[in-house]
Amino acid sequence: MAFSIQSFFDGNKTKGYAKRAAKIGDIEERLTGLTDEAFPLETENLKARLAAGETLDAILPEAFALVREAAKRTMNKRHYDVQLIGGMVLHEGNIAEMRTGEGKTMVGTLPVYLNALTGRGVHVVTVNDYLARRDATWMGQIYSFLGLSIGVINDQNQSFVYDPTHQELDEERDEEGSFKVIKQFLRPVSRKDAYLADITYGTNSQFGFDYLRDNLVNTKEEIVQRDHYFAVVDEVDSILIDESRTPLIISSAISDSESLYKTVRDVAGKMEVEKDYIVDEKLKAITLTDDGITKAEKLLGIDNMYTEKGIKYAHYLETAVRARALFQKDKDYVVKDGEVIIVDTFTGRMQPGRRWSEGLHQAIEAKEGVKVEQETRSVASITYQNYFKLYEKLSGMSGTAKTSEEEFMKVYNIGVISVPTHRPVQRIDHNDLIFQTENGKFEAIAQKVKALNAKGQPVLIGTVSIEKNELLAAYLKKAGIPHQVLNAKNHENEGSVIAQAGKKGSVVIATNLAGRGVDIILGGTTSTPEEQQEVKDLGGLFVIGTERHEARRIDNQLRGRSGRQGDPGETQFYVSLEDELMRVFGTNDRLKNMMSRFGFPEDQPIDNGFVTRALETAQKKIEGFHFDARKSTLEYDTVLSFQRTIIYGRRRAMVEGDKGHIMSNFFALDSLDTLDPIVKEKIAIIGEDAFWENVRRIVLYTTDTLWVEHIDTMEHMRQSVGLRSYGQREPLVEYKKEATKLFREMEQRLKDQVIAMVSAISK
Repeated sequence: MAFSIQSFFDGNKTKGYAKRAAKIGDIEERLTGLTDEAFPLETENLKARLAAGETLDAILPEAFALVREAAKRTMNKRHYDVQLIGGMVLHEGNIAEMRTGEGKTMVGTLPVYLNALTGRGVHVVTVNDYLARRDATWMGQIYSFLGLSIGVINDQNQSFVYDPTHQELDEERDEEGSFKVIKQFLRPVSRKDAYLADITYGTNSQFGFDYLRDNLVNTKEEIVQRDHYFAVVDEVDSILIDESRTPLIISSAISDSESLYKTVRDVAGKMEVEKDYIVDEKLKAITLTDDGITKAEKLLGIDNMYTEKGIKYAHYLETAVRARALFQKDKDYVVKDGEVIIVDTFTGRMQPGRRWSEGLHQAIEAKEGVKVEQETRSVASITYQNYFKLYEKLSGMSGTAKTSEEEFMKVYNIGVISVPTHRPVQRIDHNDLIFQTENGKFEAIAQKVKALNAKGQPVLIGTVSIEKNELLAAYLKKAGIPHQVLNAKNHENEGSVIAQAGKKGSVVIATNLAGRGVDIILGGTTSTPEEQQEVKDLGGLFVIGTERHEARRIDNQLRGRSGRQGDPGETQFYVSLEDELMRVFGTNDRLKNMMSRFGFPEDQPIDNGFVTRALETAQKKIEGFHFDARKSTLEYDTVLSFQRTIIYGRRRAMVEGDKGHIMSNFFALDSLDTLDPIVKEKIAIIGEDAFWENVRRIVLYTTDTLWVEHIDTMEHMRQSVGLRSYGQREPLVEYKKEATKLFREMEQRLKDQVIAMVSAISK
């Protein structure tokens, strides 16, 4: 190894990893004498040992050594010792924090292979379909060599298995704009077959939606997923934190309310901020004032919005005002081909197909003058938080997870362990430069980039939104600096552009996380050693952050694009007192007055400890605020999740079970007493098999109908309990009490309706 990692193992918790890494090295020497054909036999031997009672921990050294040797033979890559350590961290159900470029994809192969030996199926979760296909194809070489099967699930019900004999070429560009032949070894199969593989790759949304769909089917043949045994989540902070509150919803259309959205849009356009409504940027909420309510009622021609007949206007209007006041075009969403498409706050990528709930998306469609799509009603839903808590063992990888360590432990009960780098880090992280105004900041960035570009040092500039992305591009254009722009509007070549961002003379402006999952090679992907060395001598990739993000780890992710695998590199953040973070959460007025008083030019930075502390304080505040919001969502959703588990568990027993399970799964003993004579009578009339099939269909239909109504009622009830805080009552406590009462009522209606329908069965 390039440097000693012994210091990493000083703590009692982690020092055992070093001994196991050494043991794996000893086993590796023995494996070098095996023929290629012997590796699947070694896999079968390990499976037999597990079946005979050995534990996964006991066979870990042999399993990891086999994967390491398989990687050498198939990909000419050998796992570093630090990658073995990362694999152990994942196997134990933790998060491995590893810097960008340390080979997280390779690390995942170790625990995935080991746990797949149980035969229960392992899920590898990626952030997009392209990465699912890419990683399954690359790592499929290792798994296939070892005798395991690999499946892939993509959107539009596309499913594949890895097949090295499948030579079909895919000439279409993928979402990242590269790897035209990525499907070369992926043979189309049914969804169920992809899940029957030992290892299945897919996105968080596809795994979640398949779970919901499996709980809407009527026959066991339609179920595609197996167990929720072990999942390895790549970019775990993005999925389990940034997107954790995102509900996965399967919907059906309800009444068309386009005209109402347009009516309240026009009213919202006449409302004045402060006078008619108050904006809370921290909470992303608005509150109508008394004057605003009076004005709205007059414009709508109704006496009172807060009566039973007028309440729908209140909801629609508040949503329309919120859409106008808090959601900005080209920042929060884009309008493309007459459609409002959400822009992910953290990645800057468009999210086609995803829609804001509770009428917000329709309100924005009305605001932008595009077709207002029909409202829908949830028939099944789950948040990512609760979906991933279904797994017996959950683990993940990220370059930046330590700052969210508390949340990972409290919400998911998983720890974060930092894995050392293979080579010492040479990147230089410069102090922030703070400017009075955004204009001064952008002028200074343009000057810095011009100087770097003149000597050929590659530059990657991260922005927090499309709007800032395009604004900065105008400054660079004015300064005569050749550059490329990446944002949600032109992301088609994202992967290839980011991959080439290390070329000499390259200047790329990108939303902060564009091209995540793609390594930046100094000199470019096709560079020679001489070209790589030339860029290293220039200082490596220079990363510029144009403002601090709400979460520190997003800043760290941007920094992590530079200095991979011991490469040189530099990073620096340029901050202004007009940046949103400082404006909303900072204390910028005092600083602005001070800088004006001392006559600081706009493009002259200051290095002030107070400013740096104010930035860090602001970031910690907003991180805490978002953590509390996610925790609150989880507390509410956990109530529904408990009920969902009961309904789905009984429903699955109904779909998969035999007639002996049907009544015992759905009715109390007193109900059985009522039913017993009815059951005997109906069986005598239509026969036993026909009767039980009728009962099964009746129970499934009634369960689904009442459950959909219950979800709807719970959502409305959740909104209404918030008002009870004004009466000194705790909303969550009220919600739990009401939820329990509503669930019991639904259960009783279920029994009553099924008994009535069973009684009506006839030939």
